[in-house]
Amino acid sequence: MTPSELHNDAIVIDGLIIAKWNRELLEDMRRGGLTAANCTVSVWEGFQATVDNIVKSNQLMAECSDLVRPVRTTADITRAKEEGKTGIIFGFQNAHAFEDQIGYVEIFKQLGVGIVQMCYNTQNLVGTGCYERDGGLSGFGREIVAEMNRVGIMCDLSHVGAKTSEEVILESKKPVCYSHCLPSGLKEHPRNKSDQELKFIADHGGFVGVTMFAPFLKKGIDSTIEDYCEAIEYVMNIVGEDAIGIGTDFTQGHGQEFFEWLTHDKGYARRLTDFGKIINPKGIRTIGEFPNLTEALLKRGMSETQVRKIMGENWVRVLKDVWGA
Repeated sequence: MTPSELHNDAIVIDGLIIAKWNRELLEDMRRGGLTAANCTVSVWEGFQATVDNIVKSNQLMAECSDLVRPVRTTADITRAKEEGKTGIIFGFQNAHAFEDQIGYVEIFKQLGVGIVQMCYNTQNLVGTGCYERDGGLSGFGREIVAEMNRVGIMCDLSHVGAKTSEEVILESKKPVCYSHCLPSGLKEHPRNKSDQELKFIADHGGFVGVTMFAPFLKKGIDSTIEDYCEAIEYVMNIVGEDAIGIGTDFTQGHGQEFFEWLTHDKGYARRLTDFGKIINPKGIRTIGEFPNLTEALLKRGMSETQVRKIMGENWVRVLKDVWGA
């Protein structure tokens, strides 16, 4: 198969997209051949505002039903592939929307939420993010993990502190993930994960999605798709070819105001970090350029089987384990 044929034939899943939701973006997902994507509908929002985001997302999906379909099960991912559409998985980047109500976990599952990050950079009722002193998983957090396991929502630890992450990995009865991270072995950064952290999650049945967010890559905004592939290969050499996938962290369509909101605690309080200029790696600047990644991985010497696993098959397997269907 040519790289293009392989990309068109493969299941292609992006484990994290936090782009500006509109028809133009969904058209670009189709250009990129995405079978499914974990699409962020909550970061700093509480319960009500998150429900409002889901309402808007549902309206957009209904208006663009020629391009996308909702995903509740892995069978929906297969169906999206057959229909030539992109399956939309709702995901949170913060458990803040659960507020202090364990019952909200099941409510959001019923609304289509399949992946929830336990914390976003700072402290919440569940545990601690990666930008402050880590107090670990709270007692309430243990109950939330158990409830997420029960209803079938995957625990994501990408922006979570090291101690809280370790305790979630040990607490969860289902596989957990870093949906979008990079190795600190290539660049030291609070958001990147050490070799030991990567090995620990994989050794406990977990999963790693590798991001291409330029501030966390070795060469920053000068990075290319080859630098992204280097990071994927680095992680794969630690976790193995069955525990790795893609989680780009595409922020396509957003302006500076959005990044200001992301980089302040709760969206408005103290500044946590400053990303500076954000330019995606050359060769995969837009979601529509996703086929270039399949080609670049093959050029790096990976087999067709490995590329299929990385591009989406591994995500499907681990999601089926967590969701139960």
